[in-house]
Amino acid sequence: MKRLIVLTFALAIALAASLHAQQSEVIDGIAAVVNGDVITYSQVRELIGARERALRNSYQGSELENKVKEMRLAALKDLVDRQLILQEFKKKEKDGATIPTYIIDERVKDIIRTEFGGDRSAFVRTLKSQGYTITKFKEIERDKFIVQAMRQTFVKDDFVISPNQIQAYYDKHKLDYSTPEQIKLRMIVLRDDDSGTGLPGGKKEMAKEIRAKLTSGAEFGRMAQMYSEDPTTQQADGDWGWIDRKTLSEELTSRAFALRAGEISDVIEVGNSYYIMMVEARKNAATKPIGEVRDEIEQNLIQQEKSKEMQRWLDTLRQNAYIKIYS
Repeated sequence: MKRLIVLTFALAIALAASLHAQQSEVIDGIAAVVNGDVITYSQVRELIGARERALRNSYQGSELENKVKEMRLAALKDLVDRQLILQEFKKKEKDGATIPTYIIDERVKDIIRTEFGGDRSAFVRTLKSQGYTITKFKEIERDKFIVQAMRQTFVKDDFVISPNQIQAYYDKHKLDYSTPEQIKLRMIVLRDDDSGTGLPGGKKEMAKEIRAKLTSGAEFGRMAQMYSEDPTTQQADGDWGWIDRKTLSEELTSRAFALRAGEISDVIEVGNSYYIMMVEARKNAATKPIGEVRDEIEQNLIQQEKSKEMQRWLDTLRQNAYIKIYS
């Protein structure tokens, strides 16, 4: 477990380093210049390394190329914004703004306490393995703190959301607060293959006999364990849990949702398989009334307003800056 924490922390160090843009770090070319400060291609890669690897495992060809390009551009924009914020703080330092040393010291102590169990030596060893000193790491943490504090300073939090705004949002996103019709389903599945059953009618006849036992009082879960050939649910007594109309094929869905609670279906033949279904319970489609979600909607709308306010502030910083992006 401790090893996992150390590895996670090491990745966090690499990501945090991307926030500390200095010209001396240019080792593989310039991605952007922000009022004279350099952002390198390596910083962009550090910021999106894990996500880019995930993309490469999921896409290929031109689609992969386009998605990687889009992700890198978004990361570069984020790094530019961060650099603008740091530069804005430097202007305020001339007017007396400062970050007390004890704040950063406490942040570092908290990291040592929560991620290294208070073991300062392990913390120092991890830093050293990543090529960092404590002084360097504190600089990185200071930059992170500045960006966070500046964002909070320049984005007000006294937005007033009107009842009409809440109602309009609720009407537009009503599906988000709705649950579809559902059934709690159990199912036995037999596959028509060459395994044989000893019955003249094969698996179909076997399915009919199983259903007859069920209607005579046999316990469905026990029969599913004994006979079902669905490996996903056999050991779970054939239990599919709560499902909606998008879970099964169209034919099985129509038959399952036509059953009443406690009712067992006929043997249903689909392709080379035979199905016996039982609905244990039903839930009708329902939508939460606006009164239950009003606070949640209000917070969503406040967050949207904060995001807009933040973007307006960043747009102003960009308009007053010299920014050169290198393709």
